[in-house]
Amino acid sequence: MTQRNGGQLLVESLIALGATKSFGIPGESYLAVLDALHDTEGKLDFILCRNEGGAAFMAAAWGKLTGSPGICLVTRGPGVTNASIGIHTAFQDSAPMLIFVGQVGTDMKGREAFQEIDYRAVFGTMAKWAVEIDDIDRIPEITARAWKTATTGRPGPVVVALPEDMLTDLTEVAPLTGPAEYAEPAPSPTAMAKALDMVARAKRPLILLGGCNWSDAGRAALQAFAEASDIPTVAVFRFQDQFDNDSSVFCGEAGVGMPPHVRKLVTDADLILAINIRFGEMTTDAYTLLSVPVPKQKLIHVHGSDLEIGKIYQPDLGIQSGPNEFAAALRPVKGDWAAWRKTGREAYEQSFTAPEQPSPVDMVRVMDYLRDRLPDDVVLTNGAGNFTVWPNKFFKFGPAARLLAPQSGAMGYGLPAAIAAKVENPNRVVICFAGDGDFQMNCTELATAMQHGAQPIVLVLNNGIYGTIRAHQERNYPARVSGTTMINPDFCALARAYGFHAERVDRTEDFEAAFERAMASGTGALLDLTISPEALTPRQTLSQMRDAALSKRG
Repeated sequence: MTQRNGGQLLVESLIALGATKSFGIPGESYLAVLDALHDTEGKLDFILCRNEGGAAFMAAAWGKLTGSPGICLVTRGPGVTNASIGIHTAFQDSAPMLIFVGQVGTDMKGREAFQEIDYRAVFGTMAKWAVEIDDIDRIPEITARAWKTATTGRPGPVVVALPEDMLTDLTEVAPLTGPAEYAEPAPSPTAMAKALDMVARAKRPLILLGGCNWSDAGRAALQAFAEASDIPTVAVFRFQDQFDNDSSVFCGEAGVGMPPHVRKLVTDADLILAINIRFGEMTTDAYTLLSVPVPKQKLIHVHGSDLEIGKIYQPDLGIQSGPNEFAAALRPVKGDWAAWRKTGREAYEQSFTAPEQPSPVDMVRVMDYLRDRLPDDVVLTNGAGNFTVWPNKFFKFGPAARLLAPQSGAMGYGLPAAIAAKVENPNRVVICFAGDGDFQMNCTELATAMQHGAQPIVLVLNNGIYGTIRAHQERNYPARVSGTTMINPDFCALARAYGFHAERVDRTEDFEAAFERAMASGTGALLDLTISPEALTPRQTLSQMRDAALSKRG
């Protein structure tokens, strides 16, 4: 029998399950795993990052993009606490992720040893499962269970702690030999018949969809149903890439900065078919668009996890089913709601029209150009800030395009997510939108991009302020600016230091040529866009926010 240490057993089991990339920061608590990765180049590669938070964001984005768990490797204590932001993001995104954490030796547990953490206590509410492997012989069993937990039901992150001595112990237990296949739960014929009858009886039906675990076939089946039935369709917060935005039935995104027409669609609908969504705060406008716990709209809630159905809103019909199996079982229905759908679609099309921005670089014109210029399979990424309105509300995602953006509202996600997308497919065009504050949360990951040949194009919307918080300040404490003005470094010089092509763009008319040079660059690119603080939102200036707040105070 072949003997292996725990690190080798873990790595071989992950490869068998289907892992191909891992993201992390090295640590002495899991040296045996790093040693095992020495021999797996081309099978399971280790992407060396610069901060555990960036590594965890990359793993979360990988899970969201591919549907396969993003693998993150970090050391104990400070390492995993740095990574916690990515764990939280993966949880709120419902993205599959496995984070393996070094742990103190089993002989030291419970003594507050160096960097010791009780992972079950710390991450029990932030992850789908938090577990520690104390026995080397159980590595294959628990790793397989962690993979299954991360990918089924409502996908999410799993934290696995690895005591140092367990990783160096030897065993004759064999690694996993391949992945298990878990069939997606399917709806019963009785439930489908009732659901379709409810839709047919409605006067103003609406489809709400979201989630990370759609297949191409599932998305196509849902679109075919929605179009054949002529039902308006809205994506929940930051999942608009899961439905073809060019479809005649697509009417927008229910999320931060919700357009009035989307709000009206949700509130005026008499039936909502909610597929694969968890009814988050942003999609429901702080749970005001639907009454809690019983909405006035009839509600059909479809989800792969029974724990999500009825968690907040009591449905008229709850169906435990994966999104793809449910979509495959749909059959067209007919109703007298063509005008209802048409009004929603027309309002969506009109939402791309915005006034000229009071800014050296006008993002309305920039987005007009990018909608026509970018390839069909582009990946857009962003973190958090008012700037996210541009990739989230002013771009149309076709069936091959993807959006990687955090439902958790985490700053700093965009750049690591873009790097993960380039790792997954180096030939794909990946554009990261970042505010100047957002960019500086993880700008050191430019080194990760350089080292691994995964350089995206980064658009830094530089207005010198923390824009979202400034907007809240001006609305609630007008003319009392505190803690939201930044003095920034030379972003172009910084990017060049990391080997990127970089340019500052001070005028709208200079953007197109600069972007073409960025696209032609073989080293990735950063464009530092001069944005006025006044251009904080597409349709209201900073001064208008302040003046409106002051006038209310009399």
